[in-house]
Amino acid sequence: MISLWFSIIVVVILILIPTIGSSSAALQSLFGIVIPYAAIITFLAGFVYRVLNWAKSPVPFRITTTCGQQKSLPWIKNSKLEAPHNAWGVVRRMALEIFFFRSLFRNTKVELRDGPRLVYGSSKWLWAAGLAFHYSFLVIFIRHFKYFVEPIPGWVSLVQSLDAFFQIGLPVIFLTDAVILASVGYLFFRRLCDDKIRYISHAADYFPLLLILSIATTGILMRYFFKVDIVNVKQLGTGLLSFNPHLPQGIGPLFYVHLFLVCTLIAYFPFSKLMHLGGVFLSPTRNLANNNRMKRHQNVWNFPVKMHTYDEYEEEFHKVMKAADIPLDKE
Repeated sequence: MISLWFSIIVVVILILIPTIGSSSAALQSLFGIVIPYAAIITFLAGFVYRVLNWAKSPVPFRITTTCGQQKSLPWIKNSKLEAPHNAWGVVRRMALEIFFFRSLFRNTKVELRDGPRLVYGSSKWLWAAGLAFHYSFLVIFIRHFKYFVEPIPGWVSLVQSLDAFFQIGLPVIFLTDAVILASVGYLFFRRLCDDKIRYISHAADYFPLLLILSIATTGILMRYFFKVDIVNVKQLGTGLLSFNPHLPQGIGPLFYVHLFLVCTLIAYFPFSKLMHLGGVFLSPTRNLANNNRMKRHQNVWNFPVKMHTYDEYEEEFHKVMKAADIPLDKE
């Protein structure tokens, strides 16, 4: 629980910093202009560094951790999706993994019941919550483009209209606002309520969830409860994107809290577990064809090793081995 409380304290501090600091007109430029640019630079540099560092790792062999039969003899049926032996099969497997979290869909839970006996069962709630969170986050990310460009692209307006399809409330309630709160809340409380998951959870697991929850909450508060000047917000956004930033007055401290938390998430992203966004494309268990039984793979980057045969070993230690009554090939 120390990790949980540490994460809560850090998030509270992150909320207090812009709440107090934005009250000063002199510091509003820091929170509205300097920090967003610094966060983007940190994100880009960190993302590129992590990807290049992973790309440099040699993978001479195919790491087969799939649950399907590899292609071998013609009369043995292979699993073309689970263990693809060509590039097209790898593309299909990667697409299902990236867009539908297929490996997470196959996730199972294990429970020890009376007997004692192990019971395996389906566990689809984690997959559903993960899928709902990622797609709602994507839609919210797309919707926010309207604050950075003018005129607003048609595809952004289309996504926003689909998100507000049911026309509930005034202003209209976006479906993704409710979905992201529910999905992230489930992922957070799942860590608290499951003893096994809570035992292996660290601050690196709690902090991103609490940070995203805080971002979603402050965004919802601004839209439905505590109004901010959207014209000024868009003026700031378009200025940042065009590298001609201008800081309007009277936006309000809640906006700076929201923006600061978003910048924190952006800067933290490349150095956290959230970096699986880029790592999934470089995972050798997913992006390599499983053709070990069709093709010989050699470790080309190994240094040459001088072999020491048993004959040479016995000749070198002949006297010692004989004194210890170890059987010898050569007397």
